Amino acid sequence: MVLPTVAVLAGGLSHERDVSLRSGRRLSAALREQDLTVEEWDTDAELLVRLREERPDAAVVALHGGEGENGSVQTILEMLKVPYVGTSSKGCRRAWDKPTAKALLEKAGFDTPRWVVLPHSTFRELGAQRVLDAIVEHLGLPLILKPDQGGSALGTQVVRDASELPAAMVGCFAYGDTVLAERFIDGVEVAVTVVERDGGPQALPAVEIVPESGVYDYTARYTAGLTDFFAPARLSEEAAKAVGELAVAAHRVIGLRDISRTDAIVAEDGTIQFLEVNSSPGLTETSTVPMAVACSGTSLGALFSDLVSRAIQRSA
Repeated sequence: MVLPTVAVLAGGLSHERDVSLRSGRRLSAALREQDLTVEEWDTDAELLVRLREERPDAAVVALHGGEGENGSVQTILEMLKVPYVGTSSKGCRRAWDKPTAKALLEKAGFDTPRWVVLPHSTFRELGAQRVLDAIVEHLGLPLILKPDQGGSALGTQVVRDASELPAAMVGCFAYGDTVLAERFIDGVEVAVTVVERDGGPQALPAVEIVPESGVYDYTARYTAGLTDFFAPARLSEEAAKAVGELAVAAHRVIGLRDISRTDAIVAEDGTIQFLEVNSSPGLTETSTVPMAVACSGTSLGALFSDLVSRAIQRSA
């Protein structure tokens, strides 16, 4: 039997390039263990040419941020009719925009921290301090600020005192023109991977995240030793079931495909608070998806090999 040739798309030009390259290398090695022919493609200006001239049997999108998660690369693959693992371009756009994802989950009956979204122009035109005062009056403290689009917690800042807000806003706007400010919820932070199998989307065991600094920011995510992880998460049976149900609902409501990761907080009052969903989750040595996959009793290579087969079958 001739095994398929798989192109792992990684790198790109987003702020998350280095993380994507790490994900791509790990995924490629895992797929090669399944005896697949794997090529690692740095996603650049030659992508269209390579897809036409070296057309793979399937592609796996291991891109983080920018064109890899906002649906752009997926649109190219769809136009060229190249089978690929991952969410469709439409689903990517919904997941990429954090306020959209929050609104969809809230409409579906799930809890999410109260939030506001404002572009940089509003602060400039209406007076930054007046707008900041209004945000604190409306949401209270502490707050967490993040770009309304993007991943890897780039630009994310936790604000516990109003005096910290101006500097936090500047840091946030370095990664985007619009800020999402939401109430910071204390509790147990978890990441829940959802994978599609023959029976539909299924949640893998939740991974509990305990950053040394108390904030799961970019440094805590990708620097070994700065965050403790527990797989499965140290949750009650009821809470573990609830976060799994939330993650599967997010996968379905937002229209994700193959694999996704939902981030949530089990608040101190017991409520499950949806934070965001990722359509192209990280696969690095410190990422939660490989931990969840191992905890479920399978391997990263076996899982993605199955997803490659599903992608090829979809296009048959």
